[in-house]
Amino acid sequence: MLIGALWVATGVIVMLSLFSARLIVRPGRTRIWSTPQEVGLAYEDIAFKAQDGVKLVGWFIPAPAEVRRPAPLVMLVHGWPWCRMGTQAKSLLNDLPGNKPVNLLPYMKRLHDEGYHVLAADHRNYGDSESRGVITGGWLEGRDVVGAVSYLEGRPDVDADRIGGVGFSVGGCTLMFAAPITHRLKAAIAVQPSSAYVFGRTYAHAMLGPLAYLTYPLSAIFYSLAGGPSASSIDPASSAAGARCPFLYIQGTGDPWGTVADVKRMAAMTPGSSAIYPETKHRFEGYRWVLDNPDVSVNFLRTHLSAAAD
Repeated sequence: MLIGALWVATGVIVMLSLFSARLIVRPGRTRIWSTPQEVGLAYEDIAFKAQDGVKLVGWFIPAPAEVRRPAPLVMLVHGWPWCRMGTQAKSLLNDLPGNKPVNLLPYMKRLHDEGYHVLAADHRNYGDSESRGVITGGWLEGRDVVGAVSYLEGRPDVDADRIGGVGFSVGGCTLMFAAPITHRLKAAIAVQPSSAYVFGRTYAHAMLGPLAYLTYPLSAIFYSLAGGPSASSIDPASSAAGARCPFLYIQGTGDPWGTVADVKRMAAMTPGSSAIYPETKHRFEGYRWVLDNPDVSVNFLRTHLSAAAD
């Protein structure tokens, strides 16, 4: 009887670890469920290649017709395991347990109305873009941002000297990895970024409690066997120390999956950075705070991209 119970418990732990590993190796795809037309925006379907050749797809939303060309652009970098629109959070297998819906379309419209072109793309292994390797917490995904910048440099309607980025969750880390390797990024906002080793532990403990002491190490082993780097080696703060543009960090105080201390470390290591810590009760309240208070983003971007000059 006791042996049977131990086998069952072991099986449960292994299955939970495999499920967690699947989410960090290659989560199920969050598919596009609408288009910018939903909020009255014209757009182009675009395709381009990441710095290392991965094919990416997305939308280019042109600035209002009255804005002088070439115009500044803001790139949106989605979170994990979202797509360029955000997440509907309807599938246990495709989404992180505990996810809540995030729709980025109204935010895109606000940026457009402020006089920006907007680029929203699915990054590697997400949405409709190509699969390549495993999810790496923003490290390899930073090559997607560099590829997007190269694509934008070829568009005569874009002012390549006034490109900004807003990244949510791992999207913020992606910008941190890209910032030292492109001189085109002039301003970046990282919304609740998290170091891989911090997020892995806090998320596991928030979801599984004491079981996380067993499942997290097993998940890390499965991730490594799939070709993933060690979580401790994926440190966006170390990369951001070489950033060539100012960063604004935004981290909710009540986030059970990330920590204020982690973001404060990032901000301290990033030259010319600033940070805001709104009072929240959950991780998704932090995202909502940014979407519900778009003036914060707009003012930061305007300061560094000089969009008001158009």
